[in-house]
Amino acid sequence: MTSDPAHPPYGTVDHEYAVRLATTPPDEDGPVWMVNLMKYREHAEYLDGRETTLTGREADDAYAPVDVLAAIGAEVVFFGDVEVQLLGDEPTWDRVAVVKYPTRRAFIEMQRRPDFLELHAHKEAGMLQTFVIGSQPFAPPEIPVELPDWSDVPFPSSAEDGDVMVVHVIRFHEGGAETDMVEYQNAAGAIAIPHGARPAGWFEVEGTIVGDGRQWDQVRFNHFPSLRAFMAVALHPDRVAPHRDHREVAIADTYTVVVRPLINRIAESIG
Repeated sequence: MTSDPAHPPYGTVDHEYAVRLATTPPDEDGPVWMVNLMKYREHAEYLDGRETTLTGREADDAYAPVDVLAAIGAEVVFFGDVEVQLLGDEPTWDRVAVVKYPTRRAFIEMQRRPDFLELHAHKEAGMLQTFVIGSQPFAPPEIPVELPDWSDVPFPSSAEDGDVMVVHVIRFHEGGAETDMVEYQNAAGAIAIPHGARPAGWFEVEGTIVGDGRQWDQVRFNHFPSLRAFMAVALHPDRVAPHRDHREVAIADTYTVVVRPLINRIAESIG
């Protein structure tokens, strides 16, 4: 059995969105940020039946199509391991990555390249489930105060507890993004900013090319100096009640994961 990105074993392809990616007119096309949430198999399973001792994570490491991405003008702008998953049922994600493609068409054309297909066998072997979410950046709310230097916050980065990216994948109830979520994020921001929180990249979802059939509205990346800093915000009594109620009313479905970044150029990629 050969590798077939159109019918992967790790998720369902949204063929309607695939057609949009492939047929966007050149004068309307442009960069797209593909957000990847990854859950690995315990042991890699190759479709061609080859024997292997690789774990799913190790097989995905063998996939890593960096040269292919460079050849089409794409780049990995974020990559890291999930430290903890705070919200969301199965799956519990292992890694998060973001690839910026120069155009939507470039993403589709990559799927047909022989060098990509050869590497894709490793992804199929290692990946149990994945979401690949096509997104476009939008400006987060303007921060009305000066951001503190991370050396001056209560829980700065350290060798034992370095920076983390908190990633929220969100589907809103109708109107929730413009009402209750705004109420919540204004109150939460007043607590988070003194602890060093910074929006690294907020994205509107235009489609999920690989997933489980669910639709998403936004993906938000918020950068914190340390896990302790984020947990101080998450457990702050002024955030827990009553403002959390606004968030729960606004959001219909979500994942929240805390990621230790290994590559973090997401803010620079937006410009």
